Amino acid sequence: MTLIEAGASDAADPLHSVRDRFALPEGVIYLDGNSLGALPRTTPARLQQVATQQWGDGLIRSWNAHDWIGAARRIGAKIAPFIGAQPDEVVVADSTSANLYKLLVAALKARPGRATILSEPGNFPTDLYIADGAAWSVGDARIRTVPVDTIVDAIDDDVAVVMLTHVHYKSGAMLDMAGITAAAQARGALVLWDLSHSVGAVPLDLTGCNADLAVGCGYKYLNGGPGAPAFLYVAKRHHATLRSPLSGWLGHAAPFDFSDDYAPAADISRFQCGTPPILALAALEEGIAQFDGVDRDALIAKSRALGDSCIALVEARCPELTLISPRDAARRGSHVSFRHPHAYAICQALIDRGVIGDFRAPDALRLGFAPLYIGFADVWRAVDILRRILDDRSWDDPRYHARNAVT
Repeated sequence: MTLIEAGASDAADPLHSVRDRFALPEGVIYLDGNSLGALPRTTPARLQQVATQQWGDGLIRSWNAHDWIGAARRIGAKIAPFIGAQPDEVVVADSTSANLYKLLVAALKARPGRATILSEPGNFPTDLYIADGAAWSVGDARIRTVPVDTIVDAIDDDVAVVMLTHVHYKSGAMLDMAGITAAAQARGALVLWDLSHSVGAVPLDLTGCNADLAVGCGYKYLNGGPGAPAFLYVAKRHHATLRSPLSGWLGHAAPFDFSDDYAPAADISRFQCGTPPILALAALEEGIAQFDGVDRDALIAKSRALGDSCIALVEARCPELTLISPRDAARRGSHVSFRHPHAYAICQALIDRGVIGDFRAPDALRLGFAPLYIGFADVWRAVDILRRILDDRSWDDPRYHARNAVT
């Protein structure tokens, strides 16, 4: 692909105008929306309106007048179509880590006689850390990891829940949700899917896959802002039997009865906990609104085409880098990763030249493609700058080797 051809692809892109909905800095090619989505232009005004009018003028009345109390369910229902769920099966609450903990403990408790959380080595670290904490909390539980291609065969009579990430955070590899879910359920286990690197970029059908449980974050492709609230999904058939270990007052059947005794709500609300962060919820709702009018099939097709273009360009022009992501777009999320022994320094040199990707230890350069605002010319220019950095070895400047706290 030449730059002229890339520009022609952008001109023909049905999503090309959506880019204008985002406040992207001039001269920056932002290939890290898979880690933190870009700022929607409408978000600052929305936050100001919520802060000055709803909070400033409405004060505590806004819990009713502006439905603050219903925000977690309302926004959860807006996320439901992205993941192929019913509106009353999703709620926005807490962080991805907290939601993982809630659902893992609930799953362990729901499978008496089974004490294993099964996952894969190299899963996103917080997932494994939280699983360790959930097992410790239950007391007699444990976490076991096996290579993902052997996960189905490893599900034995002691596995209570299989915890996997749908799109791997580093490689971008996408797992067979339907197949793994069916196999686990046939062996009596529940399955918990982490959708953090999937939602808003790849096709998801939790209902069609007969999924049990899922979590996901709001600050990547959903553009909810740094630290945006997360969401969780519980299939309706499990609402009556799974109970959250974090039995906060908003998970109560009647929180404003102020009863001393805990009685969980009968629906997805039982997985809420404390008071929701209204300003953060408003930003997340505005981020989701950027998908209004966007054809989902076109979004997914563009995501795959951007990844394919990046792979082709890097392999043609930068053979020093080795692809570690699936080549088949149908088996890949909306980011690609390449291995290089100096990937960290190369990433820092790219960032210094306006191409923002990220590094994942020990040696992966990761480039993400948020299809709402990234175009084919962006990818071409990013690879052109990468080639120049490799040619002049500017990445070997000592300042690019000094590790930042966040990579």
